[in-house]
Order: sequence, then structure tokens, then C-alpha cells
Amino acid sequence: MSSFDNNSPKDEFEIGKVLFFDKPLQWTSFDIVNKVRNLLKNYRGLKKLKVGHAGTLDPLATGLLIVCTGKKTKEITSYQDYNKEYLATVKLGAVTPSFDLETEIIAQGDASYITENDVIECLKTFIGEQLQYPPVYSAKKIDGKPAFLLAHKGRGDELTMRAHLINIFEIELLRFDNQNKEFDMRVACSKGTYIRSLANDIGKKLGVGAYLAGLRRTKIGDSSLENALTIENFENILKESVKQL
Repeated sequence: MSSFDNNSPKDEFEIGKVLFFDKPLQWTSFDIVNKVRNLLKNYRGLKKLKVGHAGTLDPLATGLLIVCTGKKTKEITSYQDYNKEYLATVKLGAVTPSFDLETEIIAQGDASYITENDVIECLKTFIGEQLQYPPVYSAKKIDGKPAFLLAHKGRGDELTMRAHLINIFEIELLRFDNQNKEFDMRVACSKGTYIRSLANDIGKKLGVGAYLAGLRRTKIGDSSLENALTIENFENILKESVKQL
């Protein structure tokens, strides 16, 4: 995407556009939505524009996020149903309550004996349909409230998370760091798959514990991160479109 149309009698973002962004680290998905809405208000004068995202990415994750504007927001659910692909870094030998770096390590295990082949064989066992428990630190609703709100209040131990069916189509070891006992993997999976839970389950199966140390979403359906905009790209394109008026 290199430009936006200024010649339509009705703004193209009101008619509806599907935008693909590379979400930066520490931004929430709603941060991206709010930024897009504010930029369109500032540069296109759209004060009451509908803007929404299709599929949440955690603040500690980066990568592909779909944002819909105008009438295209009605299609958000369909994008949420698409399969996803991720690149993940998993740290062996420790466990956190959130299954990632959001919370402090609460237990450690001896991962010194784990080999690259151990990890390869373990990953193979996760291919296919399976039941997965979401993290307590997630947006899953418990009695109408997101679980993470209760977890942050120290009530995580009281919560019972329901398992749901997921499907992991492909899982591939990309790098194994024997010295630091961490590895990178590529995961192609169905909607609703928590890579944090997958990392935790891998640690359990290996018997040493593990948590997610990094996550980047690279694909949603047929859409790839390679074609995504940064927020800076988007703002620059809007600036140029204003100059052309």
C-alpha cells in the first residue's frame, strides 16, 4: 500500500478498509486501534469513524495485526477465524504464572540435560487437534470478567480455566541454544491457540518447566507480515495524501 484515494465523494476509510500493521513491542492491540483512529481524525477529519482489530496480540508480542475501518468492521469476526502462524522463543528451566515475561519466575528446573533432539521429539507430540487450557493471565472471561483482571489481583489460584479444542498444523524447531537452554520455533495453528500455553505445556512434557520469552505473529490466513505497515508508515502515507489535495 503506497497511497490512499482522495477523489472519492465519501472517504475510503468510511466506506471501509482492511489494514495490516506490524504491532510493536509493548503496544496493546487497542493502542494500535486508537492511534489509527486519531490519525484518521487528524489527517482526514473523520471524527466518528468505526475502527476495530481482528485478533488480539499481547503487549509482549509483536507482528501482524489486522485493523478494519468503517463498514469493514463488520468483517472482523471472519478474520478472527483464520489460522495463524507465529515465531516463538521458549526459555527452558523456569515457570511464570503468566507463562511469559509479564510475571516473575516462580519455579525453576534443571534443564541442563535437555538436548536439541529432546526438543524436536517433544514438539512432534503437539501436532494435531488437542485440548488446551488458556493462561490465567488472559482475556478469557470468568463470570463475565477477563481472567487477567482477577489474576492481577492475586486471585489466579482461584480460577478454573476451561480447556478448548485447538489444532496445531505445523511446529518446527528453528534454533536451539544449548548454552542458554532456549529455542525458537515456528507454529502454524488454528484460531484460539495460546502460544504461551503451548510453551508451558512443552516445559511440562520435558519435565523442566518453560515459558514464552518472545513472540511474533507472521501470518493470518493468507496475509503475511511482509506486507504490513508500521504506524510510522501509515502516518507518512496519510501526510502525503493530504499534500495531494
